[in-house]
Amino acid sequence: MADNSMITVSRTIDHSASEIFDVLTLPARHPELDGSGFVVSDDRTDRITAVGQVFTMNMTGEHMGGDYQTENHVVGYDKNRLLAWKTAPAGTEPPGWEWVWELTARGGDSTEVALTYDWSAVTDKELLQKIHFPLVSEQQLEDSLANLASAVST
Repeated sequence: MADNSMITVSRTIDHSASEIFDVLTLPARHPELDGSGFVVSDDRTDRITAVGQVFTMNMTGEHMGGDYQTENHVVGYDKNRLLAWKTAPAGTEPPGWEWVWELTARGGDSTEVALTYDWSAVTDKELLQKIHFPLVSEQQLEDSLANLASAVST
């Protein structure tokens, strides 16, 4: 579902929440999950285990003039239930967009996974002129969920 400042997509994945969370908390696996094509690789990041951690990703995109890095500040962590981070260009504070993965066990080995891309806290007018939100489409988020389902299976 899309509104003016966030997009949320969801799907049921036939794996346990712990199996899915295991994939989500390894930044090295994020290029497999990315439906936008922006994520190239992680930058030697360990598993995400707590709020306050920062993980660095190597990215590419015309909106940033080619290759760049992001620092992702973990702002939500509840094992097997929630993982959220705010993204910033490397060396800067997060300017207001956030990625939220929510997992709801549905019994057995089935989990409802919701992915939210939220840019409602972006207020920098210069940034809003440079980057036209949403930078990632609803379809690309759906693709990320499909990629996650495939990644958990391997």
